[in-house]
Amino acid sequence: MKISESKVGTVDVMRIGGPLVDDDAEAFISLVKRKLDTPNPRIVLDMEQVAYLDSRGIEGLVETADELEQRGARLRLAAVSSTCREVLDLTGHAHRADFFEDAQTAVRSFA
Repeated sequence: MKISESKVGTVDVMRIGGPLVDDDAEAFISLVKRKLDTPNPRIVLDMEQVAYLDSRGIEGLVETADELEQRGARLRLAAVSSTCREVLDLTGHAHRADFFEDAQTAVRSFA
C-alpha cells in the first residue's frame, strides 16, 4: 500500500493506494495520527484505490472518526468502493463518516 499526500488550500488529501489491511493499516493510522496532532486538522481520505479493508483498517477509520468528532469535525471519505462502503454499513460504522463522490467534492465541503 502506498499513501500519497497533497495539500489543497488548508485541507490534507491522503490518497490510499491499495487495500487497507494489517501492517498497511498500522502505517496508515500512524500517518493520520500525525495529521491529527496539528491544530484544526482538515483531512480527506481518498479511497478510490482501496478495494477492501480488514478489521484493522476499519479500526483505523473509526479511530480517525473518533478523534475528529472530539474536535467537532467529521471524517470525510472520498471515492469509496461499493465493497468498502458495504463493509462499513454492515459493521455499523458508515454513519461515522461523510461520503463524497471524489476528493475535490470532499475538499469543497470544508467551505
